[in-house]
Formats: sequence, structure tokens, C-alpha cells
Amino acid sequence: MRLFFRNMVSNQCKLHVKSELEKLGFHVTEVDLCEVEIDGSLSEEQINLLNSGLKKSGIALIDDRKSILIEKIKTVIIELIHYSEKQIKTNFSIYLSEKLHYDYTYLANLFSENQGISIERFLLTHRIEKAKELLVYDELNISEIAERLHYCSVGHLSNQFRKVTGLAPSQYKHLKNKKRNPLESL
Repeated sequence: MRLFFRNMVSNQCKLHVKSELEKLGFHVTEVDLCEVEIDGSLSEEQINLLNSGLKKSGIALIDDRKSILIEKIKTVIIELIHYSEKQIKTNFSIYLSEKLHYDYTYLANLFSENQGISIERFLLTHRIEKAKELLVYDELNISEIAERLHYCSVGHLSNQFRKVTGLAPSQYKHLKNKKRNPLESL
């Protein structure tokens, strides 16, 4: 049985969901962001126990088609920005459409209606948060960060970074108290 979860955005979340399912006696065969494959199926009582075990971490089991699709959109963005070195060869709207097998306009409208922000804004928020992380680690220069985050130029990254944070990347890098947001809150 394939299960889908809201707010399952990190490896720590994956471990937590797997642990909660194993506490209920299920064998987990596959764990990805947003979804898990288990042997067997959940009873209503097990669903309630699972949701109560996950509640503290903000993760929840979902089962309606639209909510699952929204989580898949988020997952594609999170995987691309935070967990992949992959450079996409096309613009993001085409990439997302091909990945999820839906028209981008439908995905964009569904996401905006349900999340209150556009896919583009969600993508930008994650790109800037990842840029902050990479600046803090100080392993890549700004050109390498721009390339890693799929920006066409350093100037484009700098402009978007300044619009979101109010600072240039170089100013942010030199701050003593660098404020970052956890993935779960984006």
C-alpha cells in the first residue's frame, strides 16, 4: 500500500514516519519524500494512531487526490533544490509538468488556490533558503551557488536574494547572526 504524507520534507521526517509505521507493526518497503510504501493496509484505528504519533512533528497522512498532488509539487521542488545536484535542461514549468504528468497551468492554479502562494514564490523561497545555507557553509563561491541553484547569472541570484532578504549575498555571508528557516516552515 502506498501512503502519502503532508510536510514530510527531510531525511529526519522520513525516519520519523518509518519509525511510527514500524511501531504499528508494518514493514516499510520504500520511503521517499511525501510517500511511503508498506506491506499491508491500515485500519481506521491504525490511521488514528499513526496521525497522533506524527502530529508533534507536523506530518500528517493525506488521502485526497488534490492534497497528494500539491505535496508532490512541493516534493519535486524540495528534491530539486535541496537534495539534487541535477541541472534541469528546460524551464521549471516544463520540468514540473513532465515530472507529474499534468498541465502546468492546472498545477499552478491548484497550488495557488490551496497554498495561498504561487509555485514560483514557493520555488523562490526554497532557492533563497538554499542559497543562505550554501553561503553559511562557505564551500562555494557566489557563481557556483548561482549555477547550483539553476540561476542564469550571478546578477539574477543577487537581485532575487536582495528582494527576499533585503541584503546582498555578500552582506548576508558576513552577518554574525545568520537567520535561516527550517524546511518544515517554508
